[in-house]
Amino acid sequence: MKANGSVVTWGDAARGGNSSAVAPLLMEGVVQVCATKGALAAIKANGSVVTWGGAACGGNSSAVAALLTDGVIQVCGNLVAFAAIKANGSVVTWGDAPHGGNSSAVVQLLMEGVVHVCGNLVAFAAIKANGSVVTWGDAPHGGNSSAVAALLTGGVIRLCGSGGAFAAIKANGSVVTWGSAAYGGNSSAVAPLLMEGVVQVCATYCAFAAIKANGSVVTWGDAAVGGNSSAVAQLLTGGVIRLCGSGGAFAAIKANGSVVTWGDAARGGNSSAVAPLLMEGVVQVCATNGAFAAIKANGSVVTWGDAAVGGNSSAVAPLLTESVVHVCATYGAFAAIKANGSVVTWGDAACGGNTSAVAALLTDGVLQVC
Repeated sequence: MKANGSVVTWGDAARGGNSSAVAPLLMEGVVQVCATKGALAAIKANGSVVTWGGAACGGNSSAVAALLTDGVIQVCGNLVAFAAIKANGSVVTWGDAPHGGNSSAVVQLLMEGVVHVCGNLVAFAAIKANGSVVTWGDAPHGGNSSAVAALLTGGVIRLCGSGGAFAAIKANGSVVTWGSAAYGGNSSAVAPLLMEGVVQVCATYCAFAAIKANGSVVTWGDAAVGGNSSAVAQLLTGGVIRLCGSGGAFAAIKANGSVVTWGDAARGGNSSAVAPLLMEGVVQVCATNGAFAAIKANGSVVTWGDAAVGGNSSAVAPLLTESVVHVCATYGAFAAIKANGSVVTWGDAACGGNTSAVAALLTDGVLQVC
């Protein structure tokens, strides 16, 4: 998305990389862009929504087009469906029906009062103004929250989704989890540590990590992909201010600007190859499915993890030594926005790692990449 409100697309044409079918609608006025695994949705300044990409993943919104002509203020995507919040607090859904694209089972609860929607891969959860939570989509993987319904009637302030589970932070700092245990939906092993003081929760595909008010970290879920942080436990007792998850590992930024990683080594859980570069100065970390990219205070970028999905940025290294202000990721590629509004990409070409076809449009003015 550029400063003039236009949108430039690249990558796999079938998954949204080709927006020619809706090009006239993307020339101006776009204020937000959101993605599923195979489609994109753009909110325009007038509150209308434009969609393109794979129809099965939400690229075709014709069934709800009349509801998307105005008033939309937020769009959220999971793997294959979208959910849009309107200014009146109602929610409109489309895309793959069993995985969140059809919200008819809870439609009465989504007619008003919704303030936030979060997706995991196959379900959605919505927070209402009264702090209650409404869920829909694939039942075993978070779409059915009946097992913890009594804990979700009020007080929820934040949601996070893994591949097939959700974690909700309540105003009292406690955490409620539901969905598939294999994806972190069962946090009973660390329940005493999640009763108070939690301020942020982050997820990999099958695990969660929570930051507490004292800067310590609690993890649960699949041990192999970040659910077990015992190998770095001494580094996570305090000072952690931000977490980021790839598909199989976590990276924690500490107050001193250092980074701690754990989980699947092949997907970024082992950062030893770049350890000297992660000892200080890191201000942001972003992840693909199997790699991380860290922005340092001097505007340089450090990458590690699976080379095929962005862990190796050597091909564009000279462009990442300074002036990077933001990094965004798809499943398999990274895009860095520089201070002059230009974009640098690397990783899997099919996932957006190669911008050569639109390079002339990305030399300046870019504000957001999705």
